[in-house]
Amino acid sequence: MPRPIHCILLIDDDPDDNYLHQLVIEESGLCDAVRSAETGLQALTYLTETHDSNYVRPDVILLDINMPGMNGFEFLERYCQLDEVLRSRLVLLMLTTSLNPVDKNRAGQFEDVKGYLTKPVTKEMLQEIIDQYFPASV
Repeated sequence: MPRPIHCILLIDDDPDDNYLHQLVIEESGLCDAVRSAETGLQALTYLTETHDSNYVRPDVILLDINMPGMNGFEFLERYCQLDEVLRSRLVLLMLTTSLNPVDKNRAGQFEDVKGYLTKPVTKEMLQEIIDQYFPASV
């Protein structure tokens, strides 16, 4: 039986968070592939280099806010400038430890951001993403 999510792209500067989230996603059995980027620039490069042999088109992006160099909001500003074809069919969710209502409100100002989640990723959280954004696959 095909898995509901083909690929999740994790964008987080913390390798431990990426490792933990990848482990939870893989153990859930709800996703075929997980890719991670530790910077916004790495993520933008991944999203635009579709010819790369390691490329799998993400269905879901889980984006951290607080990252050095290019934070999550700066990533979003650049992401919104990508060709529509690269952004279409993607569910982009903020995944952060920030409980600051200003961050949540700012994230909501981006049309591409579909939700705001608090770390860590859980199997229940993944199931909720599937129920809300991939109902045809359940």
